[in-house]
Amino acid sequence: MKDQNHPSSGFYSADTCDLGAFIAILERETQETDVPSAADIQKNVPVYDASCIETVLEDEPRRRDLMTEWAQVLMSGAGIVAIRGAYSDTQVLDDATQVYRRIIAQEKDADGGGGDHFAASGANDRIWNALQKLCEHAPDVFLRYFANPAIAAICEAWLGPNYQMTAQVNLVHPGGAAQQAHRDYHLGFQTAELSARYPAHVHSLSPVLTLQGAVAHCDMPIDSGPTKLLPFSQSYVSGYAAWRRDDFQEVFEARCIQLPLQKGDAVFFNPALFHAAGANTSSDIHRMANLLQVSSAFGRAMETVDRRKMCKMLYPHAAQALGTGTLSRAELSAAIAATAEGYSFPTNLDRDPPKGGLAPETQQAFFLRALDDGIGSEAFGDHLDAMAASRSG
Repeated sequence: MKDQNHPSSGFYSADTCDLGAFIAILERETQETDVPSAADIQKNVPVYDASCIETVLEDEPRRRDLMTEWAQVLMSGAGIVAIRGAYSDTQVLDDATQVYRRIIAQEKDADGGGGDHFAASGANDRIWNALQKLCEHAPDVFLRYFANPAIAAICEAWLGPNYQMTAQVNLVHPGGAAQQAHRDYHLGFQTAELSARYPAHVHSLSPVLTLQGAVAHCDMPIDSGPTKLLPFSQSYVSGYAAWRRDDFQEVFEARCIQLPLQKGDAVFFNPALFHAAGANTSSDIHRMANLLQVSSAFGRAMETVDRRKMCKMLYPHAAQALGTGTLSRAELSAAIAATAEGYSFPTNLDRDPPKGGLAPETQQAFFLRALDDGIGSEAFGDHLDAMAASRSG
């Protein structure tokens, strides 16, 4: 059996991933002694009753003990934490749902509405940046919605303080298609080729930069398609290289679990967990979940840099160097990597949606493409300006 944690090359690739090692990880079971604060264990997922942990969250030492337990579940346990009744008063969810439905209708009238990535074509609606939009449309509802100590505690348990909240609403109507199994942001949003370029230790670090969550805005029985989850799969470190392989997808479909949820329940999981939204096979349930994607405070550079300005100044010199052969392709790529923004996020996904992939084109990718296509300096600058306008909030 290969040692997935220490690849001989220092990098992971799909063809060296070991399906047997992956399956062995999935054979584990959650024990009651692993999750002493849980009210129940369902299909290896610890379920916490919000009403029972309310007083725990008000006492800092006990709160820290609970957060320690949650972090261990997310890191080395099942990888999933369910909170039953995270919203005991579901009126705020109903109020938010009304706002979200109005936003969906407005966006459909304007441009057809947002699409769902990872999903096959189906009857799905998505609100990108639902966090800001709820605050803009109904700040009073927003305040009550996010005044939730249990959600704050699990975000802090995984990411520490000063985390950054974002949210996307997903509404899946009857007949809505399922997603394919995947891992999530950051490395899960890279192409297989780009993911393979990140060294092995980055594959271990990526999951601790974000936390995935979902708040149920309606009752979600199994036929409505609640998220399919594969407990313990986050522990397979090379999973970012493996998840696209057919044999890993087959294991996921054979072994994944689904938890029926009630309105007000919440589920949080390690972004490296293999997961996929289920198909809505019901006849009358319009499944709405608010998908919380929470990021570490540390995902920031130390200095602000005007990379667009730098790109405009550098481009004619780079084009000349390419034309005269004074710099090799590798040398040019190194200079561009030090200049242009190499990451697609954060962005405004309404105006800058992924096209033909999981992420929009980056400054770096456009810079290299412009050189290859012989784009003039003025057109290059105009396109950079358009890219910046699309990414703005």
